[in-house]
Amino acid sequence: MRFLLQFVAVVAATFVAGLAVRSVDGNVWLSLAVGVGAAFFTTAVYYGVVRATEKRAVTELAGRAAASGLVRGTLMGISIFAAVIGVIAANGGYRIVGLGDDPVNAVGLIGFMAAAATTEELIFRGVLFRHLEKLTGTWLALVGSALVFGGMHLLNKDATLWGALCIAISGGGMLTSAYVATRSLWLPIGLHFGWNYAQSAIFGSAVSGNGVQQAVLDSESTGDALISGGRFGPEASVFTVVAGVLVTAVFLWLAHRRGNLMPRRRNAEPALASKLDG
Repeated sequence: MRFLLQFVAVVAATFVAGLAVRSVDGNVWLSLAVGVGAAFFTTAVYYGVVRATEKRAVTELAGRAAASGLVRGTLMGISIFAAVIGVIAANGGYRIVGLGDDPVNAVGLIGFMAAAATTEELIFRGVLFRHLEKLTGTWLALVGSALVFGGMHLLNKDATLWGALCIAISGGGMLTSAYVATRSLWLPIGLHFGWNYAQSAIFGSAVSGNGVQQAVLDSESTGDALISGGRFGPEASVFTVVAGVLVTAVFLWLAHRRGNLMPRRRNAEPALASKLDG
């Protein structure tokens, strides 16, 4: 019931936030303000429903870790994507054509990407992974939540099964392991935002099969789709998968060193049955 209540509350908040963000599409400054406001709104809903249903301090959203987690995550996301797109370009899969027609659009994309990154992290890491991990342990929960995360991207307009699988492996693995290493949602939110912002606003690439929203640079995908990612975007590139696996391995190593990996609960079913009987 806790999972269900939290999931419904956060998804409902995400729906409302999405309507608000879409209502100001095309207005740069309103997109910035409404997008950031939507991120705060969904975070507040998550905080409130978790506090109410679990009767505990919501440590994964501890205020003292917010600024450092968001800043470090954002810089990390931008840096990792810049390295990946550099390797893709060096192998003939990406080419800069010139400057974007409207660089100011990069400001509005801050709000849009902040809302998207925050809502997805709250749903997939904050609710889905966290509850799965209690039943199955870290490893199975990581795989399961990553597959659901990747599968969600099949709904995008230029979606492909390969692209969704790449998202599951690289994005799902990297973002979930960032949460496990820190036991905080702030780092994966920042990492998610930085990656998506660099991909769309800076390098002008398609994002997860959702088309191109050019801002700073005007670019194009070239050559083999396995290298460039094709119409889905660089996230469907084999180089993104390699980078995602490497970063995931580093985060999981840190999680192991910090004792943050959770084993599978062998008595999960009896405990659940006991609660239901009670």
